[in-house]
Amino acid sequence: MSVFNASRLLGKTVLVTGASAGIGAATAILFAKGGSNVILCARRVDALAKVAEACTSAHKESGLQQGGKFATVQLDVADKAQVASLFDKIPQDLHDVDILVNNAGFVYGTERVGDIAPSDYEAMFATNVFGLIAITQLFLKRFKAKKSGHVINLGSVAGREAYVGGSIYCATKHAVRAFTNSLMKEVVDTPIRVTEIQPGMVETEFSIVRFRGDKSAADKVYEGLHPLTAEDIAEEIVWAAARPPHVNLAEVFVLPVNQASPNIAYRGGK
Repeated sequence: MSVFNASRLLGKTVLVTGASAGIGAATAILFAKGGSNVILCARRVDALAKVAEACTSAHKESGLQQGGKFATVQLDVADKAQVASLFDKIPQDLHDVDILVNNAGFVYGTERVGDIAPSDYEAMFATNVFGLIAITQLFLKRFKAKKSGHVINLGSVAGREAYVGGSIYCATKHAVRAFTNSLMKEVVDTPIRVTEIQPGMVETEFSIVRFRGDKSAADKVYEGLHPLTAEDIAEEIVWAAARPPHVNLAEVFVLPVNQASPNIAYRGGK
């Protein structure tokens, strides 16, 4: 018998952005295991197909009868036209989305202010902030109409405390935190829930992208400590979604045990 009740996930329909890898993929798979239907969105179609297969396997292994419908949608959240036409690409039987997981986001480069390429900061804001806002607005109208729904945004420790070499990424995640907090206050007179998940160090493709494909540089970020995994964060996301309707986990701040802030970590424990 399970200690915690996850039956509230049964038959729910979840849309996850950035679902082709890392936290997004792990989240989609865990929702599938919990008996939900999942719409997987990302730019990389081939990678999405593999995650959808993993979702199918996870659902089958769970033995649950509810859920089990999975759809993949090629989506760049920074593309306004793609966002506007999103429901044209979603199968009709999955249009009634219950949970939105805004996971798409990235960091590119470690340059300091004055040396940051405009294309880099424009791309980060386009995806991490403007894309998240556009997707949220699209779904919030539907959530208000049906008088239910849950928006789960992926923030970061970088949205709580800035650090050297991360001015743009930190700015985007501070924006996500402010947007999410404002949204929660704006829907306080509705049953709609709003959650922000704020991870610390998570070992995924994230740092490889930050260091422009230099895996050795990315590996050094986690050297000497046990970082979080994508699955760790997926558990927090699914846990938040599975709470009773009257319970809203407004912020979930998650760190590895040996990290205390962006710049404070103990690296002698591994």
